[in-house]
Amino acid sequence: MADLNIPNLNIKSDKYIFKKKLNLGRKSKRRLFTESFFLFILSVLLVYINYLIPNKNLLLQNLPSTLNKLLLSLIDLFSYLYEIFIVIFIFASSLTSLIFIIGSFYRLYRISKRKSKQIIYK
Repeated sequence: MADLNIPNLNIKSDKYIFKKKLNLGRKSKRRLFTESFFLFILSVLLVYINYLIPNKNLLLQNLPSTLNKLLLSLIDLFSYLYEIFIVIFIFASSLTSLIFIIGSFYRLYRISKRKSKQIIYK
């Protein structure tokens, strides 16, 4: 019996699970230098990619009209989705009403074909 370990269910869970795993120490100068070097290389790469994009001025000038067209397209999309959902509702309601009608006729059929003598179990 002494070998049996029963878990204590009254222990509250820690609020900060990863508190002990955080690296709170300072970074070395070498690590800071390598990180700043990689950031600089990444920024130069992004500036170069931006430089390669043709017709930047034209794209920036056409941005308001493009956003307007996008907004109109979204409004059309939502109106079409509304119509599609209404058609789906029409088909689903027609199918369920057909199933209900068939079920009601089947019950009426079973009631009319019931035998006159039935044994009642209590």
